[in-house]
Amino acid sequence: MKKNVGLDFKSFLFLIILIPFSIVSFAKTGVGKLVCEYHTNPIGIDVLKPRFSWQMIADTQNAKQVAYEIRVASSAENLSKKNNLLWTSGKVESDQSVNVAYQGTPLKSMQRAYWQVRIWDNKNKVSEWSGPAYWEMGILEKDNWKASWITMKDEAKSTTSLPAQYYRKEFSTTKKVSSARVYVTSLGLYQLFLNGKKVGDQLFTPGFTSYKKRIQYQTYNVTSMVQQKNAIGAMVGDGWYRGYLGWDGLRAYYGDQLGLLVQLRINYTDGTSETIVTDDNWKTSYGAILKADIYNGEKYDARLEMDGWVKANFNDAKWKPAGILNHSKDILVASNGLPVKATQEIKPIKTIKTPSGELVFDLGQNIVGWARIKVKGKKGDVVTLKFAEVLDKEGNFFTKNLRAAEATDIYTLKGGAEEVFEPHFTFHGFRFIKVEGPIVPTADQITGIVIHSDMKQTGTFTCSDPLINQLQKNIQWGQRDNFLDIPTDCPQRDERVGWTGDAQVFSMTAGFNFDVASFYTKWLKDLALDQQPNGEVPNIIPDMWNNKLGGVTAWGDAAVIVPWTVYKTYGDKRILEQQYASMKGWVEYMAKNAGDDYLWNQNRWHWGDWLAFHSDKPDYAGAVTEKDLIATAYFNYSTTLLSKIAAILGNTADATKYEKLAENVKKAFIKEYLTPNGRLVSHTQTAYALALSFDLIPKDLRQKSAQYFADDVKKFGHLTTGFVGTPLLCSTLSAIGRDDLAFMLLNRKQYPSWLYPVTQGATTIWERWDTQKPDGTIIDGMNSFNHYAYGAIGEWLYTHVAGLSIDPQNPGYKHTLFHPHPGGGLTNANAEFISLYGLVQSAWEIKGNDFIYKVSIPANTTGTVTLPKATLNQVLLNGSALKGVLKKNAKEVDNNVLIVLGSGTYVFSYPGAKNIIEVSK
Repeated sequence: MKKNVGLDFKSFLFLIILIPFSIVSFAKTGVGKLVCEYHTNPIGIDVLKPRFSWQMIADTQNAKQVAYEIRVASSAENLSKKNNLLWTSGKVESDQSVNVAYQGTPLKSMQRAYWQVRIWDNKNKVSEWSGPAYWEMGILEKDNWKASWITMKDEAKSTTSLPAQYYRKEFSTTKKVSSARVYVTSLGLYQLFLNGKKVGDQLFTPGFTSYKKRIQYQTYNVTSMVQQKNAIGAMVGDGWYRGYLGWDGLRAYYGDQLGLLVQLRINYTDGTSETIVTDDNWKTSYGAILKADIYNGEKYDARLEMDGWVKANFNDAKWKPAGILNHSKDILVASNGLPVKATQEIKPIKTIKTPSGELVFDLGQNIVGWARIKVKGKKGDVVTLKFAEVLDKEGNFFTKNLRAAEATDIYTLKGGAEEVFEPHFTFHGFRFIKVEGPIVPTADQITGIVIHSDMKQTGTFTCSDPLINQLQKNIQWGQRDNFLDIPTDCPQRDERVGWTGDAQVFSMTAGFNFDVASFYTKWLKDLALDQQPNGEVPNIIPDMWNNKLGGVTAWGDAAVIVPWTVYKTYGDKRILEQQYASMKGWVEYMAKNAGDDYLWNQNRWHWGDWLAFHSDKPDYAGAVTEKDLIATAYFNYSTTLLSKIAAILGNTADATKYEKLAENVKKAFIKEYLTPNGRLVSHTQTAYALALSFDLIPKDLRQKSAQYFADDVKKFGHLTTGFVGTPLLCSTLSAIGRDDLAFMLLNRKQYPSWLYPVTQGATTIWERWDTQKPDGTIIDGMNSFNHYAYGAIGEWLYTHVAGLSIDPQNPGYKHTLFHPHPGGGLTNANAEFISLYGLVQSAWEIKGNDFIYKVSIPANTTGTVTLPKATLNQVLLNGSALKGVLKKNAKEVDNNVLIVLGSGTYVFSYPGAKNIIEVSK
């Protein structure tokens, strides 16, 4: 390794600025990235004490906030002039810059508030006030709802899908408008229009919630859309509310009548206001959408379009008066999740004529959404679009894995000029589009529209292996495709529901890939509402299965583990408070079912290690893990977490109670499932991964159990785990010092493995290890090519391979643990994460015999870096001896160098890369 023997002036100056705790400083402190409740300038929220977060901006190392001041006013002018402030925090000596709660004057319905912040740094410098940000309250009280639920009167009852309903009303304004907000929801899915234009870009509103207990409404700023003469209208389709749900032919689970609720408030510049509401003065009709079902698709007849129906002066003489629907407004809540949006367009990469003579377009990527098609033909011509994830081994269109879902859109042309069709109230999971009918479109007339909850991507992982990089892409695509307002299991067949087990095992990986704070917050509220009075958690949230087979281990544990994930990832203590009763209910439910012996084996049915690898070979019989063992292990784990959470919330009595309960469960587990020689009665990879990861093995037996675990992995040469064991497999092997086996499993390309689907051309994560067998055979029935659970390996890629880990004692990346683990033949790995504080990065590479490691730590945070197989006297920091630069902050521990750092970007290098790689074997 070539050492620097001299420095020019610029390099010297750069080094001086870099040195931690240097007396040299050219500091400039600022504040940016202001968010309220995880959103930028949100409107229509109902959080009574919203929380503020901001990022410290600094151009020096070790920048830290030591105090802040927030002020809030009812207008931007009052804010700048400090007049009539709703709240001023005063100078608060604190380094908190995430989730600081509003403590001012109680807020009213539809009130807008402006806020800004300034900070003091550890150099005793105060920043300028930030630019103003704002938030706006929604409708907070039932009495503030002046609108009535309306519906189509005398609609014929049906056991099948009915046409979408159209609603409209005209109104006039004579004054100059200063602001206008519309608050809207529906029973079913709605699209709202004002003066011929769609309001907002959200899709599948009002979202999927436990509709009998809470219904979300959305708030839109329509100030620029209001005219003197106006027409407001909406289309409402079946959606989750009245459409088909599940694989039992269930329809209209939540209700058989669609409904619409709209309240438009217009404020005028003279200080007056006017409210337009849904009532029996609205009119309703059917239109061009003859059928709209999430599973089955949409049938649209363009000949029935009513041009101008959402514009003023439309002749609606044939429309019928809407009826008033007696439905509760007590359960209305502001939308607090992430809106579903169209985020990307994909063009076909190939046009295929299959052996069966089918016209098929290949997008090259398995997506969720629909196809936009441009066609030109005669009036009455019909174009049928069908959707599939794969072609079969002969190359023909394959839909058997969709089960009863028809996944078909049918468009009837009105004739004349080129027509464009996109469905309104359905989505499909697909890569391939089959087109049937007299019109033969070309590839440039077909576009795949990608939709999902509008999550911002926060994490990236890349490395030197293209197959692993594709695996990471597949993981992220699987998350996009299945995070559609709820965390679905799959997006294509007659299911698409919020399985709690899938969400639980994937939650940490999800938190690395995308910003899911609001997404999970919304979903967890429904989990708590659908939880049974005895604490039992349904398998599916929202629970459209009426708690069938509820109270299942690893699935119900989502009640504890997912809030814990949100807390760790975002430092969100409030979610622990909000979900605490739910967590406690679930643990108490397990305790009652376990009985006096603390073993959860009391005739309770469980999914177990769902879809674990199986084979007809006799020696694979040992790959089946006892469900009772899994249940008791999770009983201990969730109880242990609950004890920690109780302590965080200051509930010392509960913390002590559940700590003792967890200890008793652990003792029972050891007595029942572990031999005196450290062997588990279920001698499987899943059993050992659970027991070792959940700390259920006594210290004196841990090495023996670890050896049994490692021996089993070596025996098979591949994984044998399912939904429960797989997420813990590599991380547990690494924890027992067997990176060699973990990397062996990661790098394996043959079935079963993570990379086998990649070698088969997969662009998302499969439901089964053998979703498509090596001979090309595809399993019929329950078989998805887009199921994210096995993508939970992503957490290990971020935290272990790249070395970017959350410190649970300082959640939300307030303090980050950096510890890379080279191995598996990789020559580099890079993980980046955009935290609430800013960019965190852990990137290593091997160049010749040198190991080079770069870390980035955001302002107002710290980190601990572990350099593998290093000594102080050999490590360089940006070309200078580490021992001289960071003498007080670095020490040697267990053949590694441990360094505590303030914010900044640091590049370490030292020789001995070969030795570092050998350590991982």
